[in-house]
Amino acid sequence: MADRGDGGPGAGAAGGRVPVQLQDRAVWCDERFNFQATFLQCLAKHVPNIYSAEMDPLLEKQEEMVQAVILYPLECYLFGEDPDIFLEKLQQSGTSQLCGKVFKGGETTYSCRDCAVDPTCVLCMDCFQNSIHKNHRYKMHSSTGGGFCDCGDTEAWKAGPLCTKHEPGASGSAKENSECQLNEEIMEHSRRVFPSVIKYMVDMLIWEEEKELPPELTISREKVDSYYCVLFNDEHHSYDHVIYSLQRALGCELGEAQLHTTAIDKEGRRAVKAGHYASCQEAKEEIKRHSENVSQRPLHVEVLHADVMAHQKFALRLGSWLNKLMSYSSDFRQIFCQICLKEEAGSEKPCFISKLMLWDAKLHKGARKVLHELIFSSFFMEMEYKKLFAVEFVKYYKALQKEYISDDHDRVLSVTALSVQMFTVPTLARHLIEEQNVITTITETLLEVLPEYLDKNDKFNFQGYSQDKLNRVYAVIYDLRYVLVSKPTLWTDRLRERFLEGFVSFLRILTCMQGMEEIKRQIGQHIEVDPDWEAAIAIQMQLKNILLMFQEWCACDEELLLKAYSECHKAVMRCSTNGRSREKTVFHLCGHTLESRPYRVSADPVSIHLPLSRTLAGLHVRLSKTGIISRLHEFVSPEEFQVELLVEYPLRCLVLVAQVAAEMWRRNGLSLISQVFYYQDVKCREEMYDKDIIMLQIGASLMDPNQFLLLILQRYELADAFKKIKPTKDQDLIKQCNVLIEEMLQILIYVVGERYVPGVSNVTKEDVIMREIIHLLCIEPMAHSAITKSLPENENNETGLENVIDKVATFKKPGVSGHGVYELKDECLKEFNMFFYHYTKTQHSKAEHTQKKRRKQENRDEALPPPPPPDFSPAFSNVVRILNCDVMMHILRTILQRAVELETHLWTEAMIQMVLHLLSLGLLEEKQQLQKSPEEEVTFDFYHKATRMGSSALNAVNVLMLLEKLKRVPQLEAQKDTINWILQMFDTVKRLREKSSLTTVTATSGSEATKGDESTQDKEKAERKRKAEAARLHRQKIMAQMSALQRNFIETHKLLYENTQEAQGKEDAIMEEESMSSAIDYSKIALGPKRGPSVAEKEVLTCILCQEEQEVKLESAAMVLSACVQKSTALTQNRSRILELSGDTLDPLFMHPDLPCGTHTGSCGHVMHAACWQKYFEAMQLNFRQRLHVEQIFDLENGEYLCPLCKSLCNTVIPIVPLQAQKINSEDAEAVAQILSLARWLEIIIVRISGYSVKNAKGEKQNLPAFANKGMGNSALEFHSILSFGVQSSAKYSSSIKEMLILFATTIYRVGLKVAPNEADYRIPMMTWSTCAFTIQCIENLLETEGKPLFGSLQNRQHSGLKALVQFAAAQRTTSPQVLIQKHLIRLLGVLLPNFKVEDTPSLLEVDMFHILVGVVLSFPSLYWEDAVDLQPSSISSAYNHLYLFHLTTLAHITQIVVSSATESPTAQSSDNSEEARSAQSFCREVCQYTSGCFSQDIPGWLVWDCVRKGIMPYLRCAAIFFHYLLGVSPPEELLQVSEEGQFKALCSYLSLPTNLFLLFQEYWDTVNPLLQRWCADPVVLSCLKGKSIAIRYPRKRNSLIELPEDYSCLLNQASQFRCPRSSDDEQKHPVLCLFCGAMLCSQNTCCQELVNGEELGACTSHALQCGAGVCMFLKIRECRVVLIEGKTRGCLYPAPYLDEYGETDPGLKRGNPLHLCRERYRKLHLLWQQHCIIEEIARSQETNQIFFGFNWQLL
Repeated sequence: MADRGDGGPGAGAAGGRVPVQLQDRAVWCDERFNFQATFLQCLAKHVPNIYSAEMDPLLEKQEEMVQAVILYPLECYLFGEDPDIFLEKLQQSGTSQLCGKVFKGGETTYSCRDCAVDPTCVLCMDCFQNSIHKNHRYKMHSSTGGGFCDCGDTEAWKAGPLCTKHEPGASGSAKENSECQLNEEIMEHSRRVFPSVIKYMVDMLIWEEEKELPPELTISREKVDSYYCVLFNDEHHSYDHVIYSLQRALGCELGEAQLHTTAIDKEGRRAVKAGHYASCQEAKEEIKRHSENVSQRPLHVEVLHADVMAHQKFALRLGSWLNKLMSYSSDFRQIFCQICLKEEAGSEKPCFISKLMLWDAKLHKGARKVLHELIFSSFFMEMEYKKLFAVEFVKYYKALQKEYISDDHDRVLSVTALSVQMFTVPTLARHLIEEQNVITTITETLLEVLPEYLDKNDKFNFQGYSQDKLNRVYAVIYDLRYVLVSKPTLWTDRLRERFLEGFVSFLRILTCMQGMEEIKRQIGQHIEVDPDWEAAIAIQMQLKNILLMFQEWCACDEELLLKAYSECHKAVMRCSTNGRSREKTVFHLCGHTLESRPYRVSADPVSIHLPLSRTLAGLHVRLSKTGIISRLHEFVSPEEFQVELLVEYPLRCLVLVAQVAAEMWRRNGLSLISQVFYYQDVKCREEMYDKDIIMLQIGASLMDPNQFLLLILQRYELADAFKKIKPTKDQDLIKQCNVLIEEMLQILIYVVGERYVPGVSNVTKEDVIMREIIHLLCIEPMAHSAITKSLPENENNETGLENVIDKVATFKKPGVSGHGVYELKDECLKEFNMFFYHYTKTQHSKAEHTQKKRRKQENRDEALPPPPPPDFSPAFSNVVRILNCDVMMHILRTILQRAVELETHLWTEAMIQMVLHLLSLGLLEEKQQLQKSPEEEVTFDFYHKATRMGSSALNAVNVLMLLEKLKRVPQLEAQKDTINWILQMFDTVKRLREKSSLTTVTATSGSEATKGDESTQDKEKAERKRKAEAARLHRQKIMAQMSALQRNFIETHKLLYENTQEAQGKEDAIMEEESMSSAIDYSKIALGPKRGPSVAEKEVLTCILCQEEQEVKLESAAMVLSACVQKSTALTQNRSRILELSGDTLDPLFMHPDLPCGTHTGSCGHVMHAACWQKYFEAMQLNFRQRLHVEQIFDLENGEYLCPLCKSLCNTVIPIVPLQAQKINSEDAEAVAQILSLARWLEIIIVRISGYSVKNAKGEKQNLPAFANKGMGNSALEFHSILSFGVQSSAKYSSSIKEMLILFATTIYRVGLKVAPNEADYRIPMMTWSTCAFTIQCIENLLETEGKPLFGSLQNRQHSGLKALVQFAAAQRTTSPQVLIQKHLIRLLGVLLPNFKVEDTPSLLEVDMFHILVGVVLSFPSLYWEDAVDLQPSSISSAYNHLYLFHLTTLAHITQIVVSSATESPTAQSSDNSEEARSAQSFCREVCQYTSGCFSQDIPGWLVWDCVRKGIMPYLRCAAIFFHYLLGVSPPEELLQVSEEGQFKALCSYLSLPTNLFLLFQEYWDTVNPLLQRWCADPVVLSCLKGKSIAIRYPRKRNSLIELPEDYSCLLNQASQFRCPRSSDDEQKHPVLCLFCGAMLCSQNTCCQELVNGEELGACTSHALQCGAGVCMFLKIRECRVVLIEGKTRGCLYPAPYLDEYGETDPGLKRGNPLHLCRERYRKLHLLWQQHCIIEEIARSQETNQIFFGFNWQLL
């Protein structure tokens, strides 16, 4: 859409070339009288030239020409001055109070639950952020597109209609005053310009001629034979199908076809071929032929003349120009609207805007968008014209809806979608009802679009329906809902009349639904094809709220309610009279007779759809509530009423449900079961099941109770069951009969007991919701969303939950996972009714079990009697009579008698439970009545009837006697407490009767009797409590005795007990050093001559596959740990560094101090024999080959598998190499100490290395390091000197261990460098050392982040994995040629000893020292290699090698830290003059000297020492972990706790360092001085000190996930401002946020796909390759979901760390509640990343939800 930004540059660009010409043209336009002719001539001349190249349009050039040649002159004429200046003035003088921002698909909208008139009232992001609503209960949703912001619309909000930006007086929003009124001249010009522009626009958009233009646009020039073949968008063909059709038909490349298809999808049409008419016609036929198939019609293609195409395109450009103009002034809008609405005098033709509306379905996508935006910016911004537009809209409503229903474009793109903008405005809706009869129009439209679904009886039957078409019909139903959404407060006669007219029209729809889709029970054979049932239920769901709204509207006005009731009653009667022809049958029972028409649900047709009857029930309840039911006889005479007929159909429906439960309809298939499910489900029950119960209550209140019960018995087909006729022996029939009796008793309980409906009793809506919630929470504590889902929503999608939840429940917050739940308050438990009518069977039994269990725990009886129900309202007061009528007593007595006589097949426990419940209800009712009124006024004599003997000999026992007997029935043990409660109630009622008959007392006597009754209950309670307390004390005593015996046993067998402890804890022995006795005195030093002893335990491990135990030995068969090797950027200090995707040329020996990308090895800690693992892996491969069509979670070709035990994703195994225990002889150590100083040691190494070099150089000329001449004189003598300090023969590994060493090393090389495996590659040892160092750094980082001690706090899996990894890294050297290892060693030493002149040696600042340390320590034994014998250093040699190598590396690292990190001038002053500070000062002086003064020596010593101490900490911690796992020396106690001070000292002691690290330099000064000189003189160091380059600072920063805002709406705000850098359109994208680096990406969009190694990758996948080495974590902002991805083929969804106030996540923003960041959950995500468990999480998720296999992760 062109805004001022588009116009400005165009005008400016043109200004330089033709300003005079333009001015002339503007004047010339002005002088001509006939503006229209001149305007059309101008267009005819220029438009075809501007839009001549439609196949490959140069959009910028076209826009420039349009501005220069047409729009600029037009604006000059219209405004009379420079357009830019004029519009700027207009802009500043004020804007409309209405916001009017039109939403695009995916944009976030906000609705306020406190202030919005209905849920369609929404705000855009800006208005919401600046309004009062952001502190209210708001909802967030993603717009489907097409709506607009209601800020400023006073009718949309109860409060706060304006945000601060649109308030009068706000900056830029001053009320339009005289200044911003347009002057008369401009308005005159507008009245002249607008009609021509609008007419041209309309004419061109609805132009149907393909070859010709209107005569006024045709210039006399020759007609050119230039045509376009234009392809139009539709919603039937897929992207791929269109691309394929274009490729085949036009023979174009894939890329070109994709471009065309994308443009068609976006704009709605596109020229795909240009040329002569004949060639375009041929292309059209080809495209049609290729796109047509059996199931699809061909694509829509037209051949248009180039000029027609040009003018149509320009007409849209004019539309967007007008759209821009509308936003500047109200006067422009009003003139525009007047012209659009003006009808030609004496013509029947519709006005301009109606023409466009009626043509809407024929327009292409782009044109529709422009048209709709124009309507929004003009008509909808002016209330008066909005009303006139709405009138036009309703006038053509039927035609528009029919067009939409036969169209195939989405609702958002149809003009009918604008209905919501008009129908939801209360005053406008009222006006449309009164003046345009809109309700009748909508209902008639519905009847006109649905006739194809009517059967011969004029009832709907949706068999073989089209889902798409019905979805479009729902749009009409929604319009009805919009019109009714706000009830009128003031009724006029006209409104009453029109509404009633609409209601009667609506009843016609309900008449077509009453009894639709009748079904008949299938007998003998199962139904062959399940009938379509979804459509009827879906329409029922759509109508649910509309039915309720109609009833609410009727209830607003007494007169209206009575008339509506009368009309509805007539309609029901018309539908019910069909079957009157049959003769009546007579049924006798208990001396009562019922005459009724013969009908059996099990044999005759029955329907579940009875909206008319249910609407009548709803209206009846409202009559009762308002109290005007007394006037009903004026409208419906008692003779006409025929209550039996009204009850008949709902009763049949309930019987059907009962028979389905009794499995009598099994042969009717699933469709019936589904219908019954929805009938009682929360989505439909309000207007189905609940209303049927109400209709039965109406019947019970108006019929004779005995007649009513006889009718029920007959419809349930249970007449024989209660007539003492001996039933059949067929078990199935008996079971059926029992279920039917249970279902019937349940319905009777509901009819009598379910009174929580406003109108049935005197309760409010809040009471109803509270009761629903109480019963839900009686099942179990529930989450807020679960409760909401279980409550019915009103027309505003509200359940009323928040208003009452705190009265009945308390909220319990969630932990790190899971969600918060509500728990029922104790005082509400008394409200529990076991037979609550909204319970499903499962819920009923679960609730009963929970409540009985609770009472048991509280040591109370398990009786669960019904709570006292509220009194029926007068209209329903007769319902209770069915409790004490003869037939009821007969039913109850018969069932109880069967139980007493133990006729087990004729009764069930559930049946008895229900009988007891009915008895309880009767007694409660009588008790309540006696407490309220004197006895002689109470006609309800349940007690009397129940204690009376039966008249005949058959039932010569009364109910009371039967209950006494029932207590002794063993099968009813569980009901004993309930029976006792009922017997007590009988007693209470008896006493109430007696008391009130003795003295005429008021209800107080009743309450005293109750107290007496309660006192007996209290005694029982006290007794039970006493018993429970005694039992508790007894248990306590026994437990104490057992505990004492146990202690005694441990004391006696102490030794044995300790041994078992040891045996159990062998694996963790090293980790649990602290538990060992401190009496043993050994040194806890890892390096040097004082090295402590290795703690090498005998390791016996069990294979998880074969369950056999084996000791880990060098010579034994290998045992392995399952492991996963992955690339990682978890420690990187520089995310902008571009990673090498393929490591073919990479040299991994040196790790950059940025740690850009390392190789991490993790293990799940599960052990297998190598042979067992190989068999397992081969079996999986075989299995995979046999099931090729099944997509696997793991990639077997890359060695992936799931751990057999824990199902973690693994891609290799680590061989378990036992630790070689080494002891040092202290005397020898001291002797060596005398001779082997650092200088001597260095000399010996240099000689040894140079000796090797000479040796190797003999055969071939190699690139060797040149050495300083020092010590080279008697090289022959000293070549073997290195061996003189102690050697031993190398460890001999078994062949299987060697094989596993090679296998694991090759995997590290393959995964770490992303190359093909090659066992002989020279980089394998480098990668081994690198993964060892990197994994240790990751673990140290993790421990520091979590604040855990360095040792003793690792999980077992981390501990065993690290131990195996370090030992493997030490052993791997033996599988590579020693010459190779030596070469690597020389290169590594080249960094530390710059006098090794090795090529390509990096500078001190370009390497990570810990990687160097691990490399040199692990490769150093290669110097002991001799041709003839395989040697390795002895313990003493190793001790010194490790010590000196570590000291050298530490010296280099200190220099690194000082040079890179101690260069800042101090901010705080401190006069610390400690020894360390002085040493630091003197060291700095040396560095300053060696760097020629580049390093400032003014930096105080204390600051340098502080920097060094902090900076070196991570390195020391990593070194301690490394040497601990390498040598097995126990660490000092201080490292098993977290303490800053103690930790540094302990580390120094463990690693043989002085606590003043600078003393190292002093100790070795002579040797280190030349090294320091060389280090400092390096060009890179000098460049860094001069500030030309930046070095990494120490300590490195600890990485964490990006900082997220507290409030989720801030993120949505960010996303709304996000514009895809690669896309020019303003279509909304799918923004995702990388949680590693904070980059916002455009996901799932072709614009941002990248070609990586010949593969198309989506933005997220290609970003992940760089940011996380393939593994990454994104937040999908519009869906509030975290996405984890790994590689190109795997990913999973993960809950976002944002929770609403109820502790729940909201994926997809479906609930829309305000969301806030949960720190604990975000931390969990952080740990998932830092522990390298993302891959594991993805594998687990994909294994459980295989649904995502179909998702193309690489295009994410």
